[in-house]
Amino acid sequence: MIEFKPIQISDADLLSRYYSQCTYRVCEYSVGVKLMWRDHWRPEYAESHGCLIVLNHSHHMGTIFDVPVPLPGEGDVDAALDDIDEWCLEHSISPAFGMVPVEERERLMARYPYTTVDNERLWQDYLYRAEDLRDFPGRHHAGQRNHIHKFRKLYPGAVYRDLTPEDAGAIQEFWRKYHSVFHKADLEAKLEECYARKLMEQVGQPWVRAGGIELDGELLAVSLAEVCGDTLVCHIEKALTQYEGVYPTMVQAFAAAHSQGLTWINREDDAGDRGLRTSKLQYLPAGMVAKVRLRARNELAYLDRIPRLLTERLTLDSLREEDIPAYARLCMDDERNKWWGYDYREDLKGELTEGWFLEVARQDFADKQAVNFAVRLDGRLIGEAVLYRFDCRGGAELGCRILPEYAGNGYGAEAFRRAADWSLYELGLYRLKAKCFHENEASRRMLSSCMRPSGEDETFLYFEKLV
Repeated sequence: MIEFKPIQISDADLLSRYYSQCTYRVCEYSVGVKLMWRDHWRPEYAESHGCLIVLNHSHHMGTIFDVPVPLPGEGDVDAALDDIDEWCLEHSISPAFGMVPVEERERLMARYPYTTVDNERLWQDYLYRAEDLRDFPGRHHAGQRNHIHKFRKLYPGAVYRDLTPEDAGAIQEFWRKYHSVFHKADLEAKLEECYARKLMEQVGQPWVRAGGIELDGELLAVSLAEVCGDTLVCHIEKALTQYEGVYPTMVQAFAAAHSQGLTWINREDDAGDRGLRTSKLQYLPAGMVAKVRLRARNELAYLDRIPRLLTERLTLDSLREEDIPAYARLCMDDERNKWWGYDYREDLKGELTEGWFLEVARQDFADKQAVNFAVRLDGRLIGEAVLYRFDCRGGAELGCRILPEYAGNGYGAEAFRRAADWSLYELGLYRLKAKCFHENEASRRMLSSCMRPSGEDETFLYFEKLV
C-alpha cells in the first residue's frame, strides 16, 4: 500500500518534476500552491506508477486527493487510482478528489458509478491568453494600455527586472510598505498575505519565476509564478496601489518576461473577493478554469434502511435493542474472533459496554460503510452477516458468523447465500468478495459452496461472485 509523506519545502524539486510538465492548467497542480498553502491543506505526497499522488487534509472537506499527475510517457493514472482505492479501503473512507480538471472528470465519473459533484464559482481560475497579457492588443484592452502609459509618464524611471536571492532585503521592505496600506479584514485575505510573504522566500529556486517593478532602488510591485506545461501559473501579484497604473504595468512586464513560448497564463481564483473579481475580469480572461470536487459513493448511499430478507429457515434484518446481550456475546467471543479476522479491542476507546457493539454497527450503516444483518432463527439472534469494505466501484466484501451453540446446522451458509443474492441482485453490486484463513476448513467449505475461488496468499483464501 502506498505511504504518504508530508510535503516540505525540500520536496519542491521532486514536485516540480511532475508539475512542470502537467497539462491540467489548474493552479492547485503546482509547486507554489502546495508550498504556499501547506499549513492550510496539510498536503502529503506519494509516487506511484510514474504518477504523483497528493493527499490533502481539509477542516471542512476531510481527506481529499488531487487527481494523480503522470510523467509524460511514463505515468499510469488508472494504476495510481487503484492505489488510492486500496488506501481508502484500508482507512475505511470513500475516495474523494478536489479540484478535478475538466479532462479528468469523465475518467473519474466512469470509474465510480455513484458520485456527488460540487462545482463552486468561487474556486474557478482565471485563464488568459499569454499574448493578450503580453501585448494588451485591440480596443478591448485600451483601458490597461492607458493605465500603463500614465504610469510611465508619472514614473519614467521605473523599470521591470527579474528578482534574485540578493533582493531579499528589498523584498522585505516591499512587504513592510505593502502591509502598511493593506486594509482587508477578511481572515483568508490576511492568511494569503502571510503565506505569500513566505513563498517569496523561494526566489532563486529553479522552479520559480519572479520579478518586480523598481523605482529608485525600491520595489513597487512583485510577482512570482511557475511554468506548468503550456501555462504560466501566477501565485503572487502584489503592488503598492498609491502608484497609479502599477498593477497593469507589472502584469504586462511579467508576462512579457516569462510567458514567451507559452499559451496560457493562470492568475488563479478570486476566492469570492469582490475587488479581486472586478480586477481579474477587467483583464478579459479567455475563460474560467472549472474544477470540481468529486466524491465517490457506494451503493449504500441510496439505502435508507436495512431490509428484511427471508430464507427457508432464517430471517435477516436490522439489529435491535433486545439483541444487545446476544450480539455482545457474539462479538466478544475470542474463539470466533480469531477466525473473523478482527478484534474489537483495536477500535475500542473508553469503557466497553454491551451496547457498544450495536452502536458501532448502527454508526457504520449511518456512515454508509457497512450493513450488519442480524441472522434470526424463530426471532432469536443467532449470528450476523456483514457487508462491508465497499470499494465504490461496485464491489464489497461479505462475512458471516454464527453463535457457537447454533454452529454445524448450515445456518451460516444459508444466511450468507441470501445476503450475497441481495447484495448482487437487489443492492446492485457488480462483484462480491469473501475470504477465510487457510486453517478455517469450515469457512472454506461454506464459501466454496457459495462462491468461486479467486486466489490466496500466505494468510487467506479468497473467493468472489460476479454478476
